[in-house]
Amino acid sequence: MRTSDQPIHPQSRIGHVHLKVADVERALDFYCGVLGFTLTQRYGKQAAFVSAGGYHHHLGLNSWQSKGASPPPPGHTGLFHLAILYPPRAAL
Repeated sequence: MRTSDQPIHPQSRIGHVHLKVADVERALDFYCGVLGFTLTQRYGKQAAFVSAGGYHHHLGLNSWQSKGASPPPPGHTGLFHLAILYPPRAAL
């Protein structure tokens, strides 16, 4: 593995992530209905963007090449894990 001479700053943050989903409505039900993100923009039935705290979008959800698709089998390329950090339970 190659290591940079100038590592990323420890306070760096990721602006947004785009996820390929099989069903945009189902994804919105989860990210907005369960986790509490806010829908900020829609592109028909093919894509939606959700946010927390007024940012333009933290997550892009699209089905452009994945509508109705099954999850990839184990051992195949794809996103395995996404972590969302919430405040302590008492603050919620």
